[in-house]
Amino acid sequence: MKRMIALVATVLFAFLALPAASMAADVYPSKPVTGVVPMAAGGSSDLMARAIEKFWTKYSNQPLVVVNKPGGGGVVGTEQVVRSRADGYTLYIGYGSGHDVVMPSLQKMPYDPLKDLVPVARVSIHSVVIVTGAKSPFNSIKDVVAFSKKEGKPVTTAVSVKAGAVDLALTAFGKAAGVNIVTVPFSGGAEATTALAGGHLMIGGGHPSEVIPHIKAGRFKALAVVLPQRDPTLPDVPTLKEQGIDVATWGSIKGLAAPAGTPKEVVKYIEGTIRKICSDPEFKKTMANLNQPVLYQGSEEFARFMRQATADYAKLIKELNIKID
Repeated sequence: MKRMIALVATVLFAFLALPAASMAADVYPSKPVTGVVPMAAGGSSDLMARAIEKFWTKYSNQPLVVVNKPGGGGVVGTEQVVRSRADGYTLYIGYGSGHDVVMPSLQKMPYDPLKDLVPVARVSIHSVVIVTGAKSPFNSIKDVVAFSKKEGKPVTTAVSVKAGAVDLALTAFGKAAGVNIVTVPFSGGAEATTALAGGHLMIGGGHPSEVIPHIKAGRFKALAVVLPQRDPTLPDVPTLKEQGIDVATWGSIKGLAAPAGTPKEVVKYIEGTIRKICSDPEFKKTMANLNQPVLYQGSEEFARFMRQATADYAKLIKELNIKID
């Protein structure tokens, strides 16, 4: 009888312990989290992701591992996240880039950036800066316009990816100014700026974190900022509007997203982790050194912002009749 009682007690204890063990195994995160950057290494999204990766373990018990998946103007890596399990272990870093808010208005996408991804948190917004090589004859936007109209030649332009925020900004500039802009896309901002620095194209566009090092090194001259107002990282560079070109854009939005269907409690955890990182003085210092302002938004606010930004870009594309061949 004693043996029977002991056996029943052992079985009962094991049965009661099962839910607790199962719950413990389900606590997020229980393993490393992968952060996919759908652009090449060295660009603004990658630099931001590496900064987040560095501070992630300060506020989470599991590491964040950043991987680059460039291709298709950012679509390849993003689609990988969209098709991943919605468990919070595969995240998209750089959400809000041109292929999220611009490309859907220009061509058919293999997924819906607003429906197939859950905005988790916004980290930054990067302006688009129009630059040219140090040896270029251009010293202002007016010089570019004058060259195009006098010579009747196209102005070749380096952009990070096809149909991205930089591509749209320069295409919009060309349409508004009557300049024949021919954009040459690369697999990320780093490659585009390298090509321009090598003198292979006439002008280019990039985000401050990508072009300011070249400006400081004397390889680039900044011609304009494509924002409604001047960028605080480049206070001496006039906007397009100041130079008589009625074009302004959001630039490139940078945040994190997860596959649609990711549990709300997991999204809340990641959102909270990013909020803590963005509030960290050392992280802010790191981002300032990258010439990237910290402009945090939580999940719900970021979702509303993304819908508005997408609508704003769609309106601009329609008004300027911009098409990507």
